[in-house]
Parts: sequence; structure tokens; C-alpha cells
Amino acid sequence: MISMIKELWRGNICPQTDSRNNSPEMKELMEYMARHHDNLLKTMTDEQKEVFEKFDDCWSEYMSLAEASIFEYAFKLGMQIAIETLTE
Repeated sequence: MISMIKELWRGNICPQTDSRNNSPEMKELMEYMARHHDNLLKTMTDEQKEVFEKFDDCWSEYMSLAEASIFEYAFKLGMQIAIETLTE
């Protein structure tokens, strides 16, 4: 049996990039976002592109922190449920 903890430690499980978790709706939304992003860049000046790139970098960093926080919360919640189930 595969140890989930070992696989997570080895980097074989990467929840934030695991595309199996992306629903068709999420994939469609990502395609829309990419298309709108590209269209927006085409209309911008170099100065506007620089500001937008900084915003984009900040947003990516924020989302990375938010995903980590959500993962931690969900993991702890799952463990609390497991402990409660096993102790009753």
C-alpha cells in the first residue's frame, strides 16, 4: 500500500497543481481568463503592462498563500473528523 504521507513528502502528490481536481467548469474558466488576459495585454501601453504585471505577480502570491491556508485548514478539519470518528 502506498503511504500518502511519504508520497506527499517526496513531491509525488501536489494538491495545488493536480489537474485531476479541476472540474470542467474550472478548466473553462481558466481558458476564459487566459483569453481575456491576452486581449487586455494587447490594448495596454508598456507602462500599463508593467503595472498589470506587478498586480498579476501580487495576485499569484496572494493565491498561493490562500491555497496553503485552505489546505492547512482542510487537513486539520479532516484529521479532527478522523479523530472524532475513531474515538467514538
